[in-house]
Amino acid sequence: MNLPFISVVIPTYGREEALRNSILDVLKQNYPKFEVLVVDQTLNHQPEIQSFLEEQTALNKIKWYRLNWASLPGARNYAVRRSIGEIILFIDDDVELESEFLAAHAKNYIDKPQIGAVAGRVFDRMKIADSAEGKTQGDKKTAYKTIDYLPPQAMDPGIAWYYIDLVHTIKPQQVLTARGCNMSFRREIFTEHGLKFDERFRGSAVREESDFCLRLRQTGYHIWYDPEAHLVHLGEETGGCHDISMRSLKYQLTFYHNHFLMGLKNLNISQALRLYARLFDCHVLGRPPCHKSTSPLKILTRFIFYVLGFMKALGTYIKSLWNDGQIYTNLDREYV
Repeated sequence: MNLPFISVVIPTYGREEALRNSILDVLKQNYPKFEVLVVDQTLNHQPEIQSFLEEQTALNKIKWYRLNWASLPGARNYAVRRSIGEIILFIDDDVELESEFLAAHAKNYIDKPQIGAVAGRVFDRMKIADSAEGKTQGDKKTAYKTIDYLPPQAMDPGIAWYYIDLVHTIKPQQVLTARGCNMSFRREIFTEHGLKFDERFRGSAVREESDFCLRLRQTGYHIWYDPEAHLVHLGEETGGCHDISMRSLKYQLTFYHNHFLMGLKNLNISQALRLYARLFDCHVLGRPPCHKSTSPLKILTRFIFYVLGFMKALGTYIKSLWNDGQIYTNLDREYV
């Protein structure tokens, strides 16, 4: 069997032990053909982590790139330009992997030219901890309810984001998008089709992978979900190339901005209106599945950010007529 060479990309910001453990899990893979690229935007590491990264680099086990800016899509693009793999696989800097992880991704590309991307299953640590079943059984894999197939709504770009469940789904199938902490792509997506991650998705870069996958689907490639390509996502609040707390006002603004920008770029009017209506219903009014506070003050505050986010996204979209927003790619003089 002709196994594809895989470039494993780990963008990181502000992580220490979790980053080291994630790298070690990749290095323990039983897959024979891969490289590890760490795109590091942490200005100062703890001494023991600094020593670990220097040692792994000296042993040629990782490629370690240090940058002085923080952008998750920018870090992804930076690594793509320096990778050599036929498959480029992105994980977060706070994950736990089993030794078959790379092989599970790779098998989906062999003799399946229609598959351009693979979305892996994600076991979220916080959801595991909150699961009563998980607490009683003590097994992170059985802590979840399971479903076989996603509902039809999960392929509708207007409302899919409230139906795509890559946590509980256990059957392989075509999907609309992947989760950024566990996704892989054919190199041709970037080289032949010229796709880049949009660096205008700021903060935690929520929806940047959704935006990318919607554009990927326009190439004719399929995105295939494989539950065997699973990992545990530890879900640290900060890190992964974003430098703001989820509780901060800046996070709230970028959260709405990124959703609106994804809609403006990729959806028709009907789809966009349905997305924005669900965004309002769930994230502003706090109705299920968001279950946010329904206090009038909280709703008013979220509504203000909803409006500000739309105005900011509209400005970003209009500006794209003369500026593609690839700020960090344009700073990469080695590849400009």
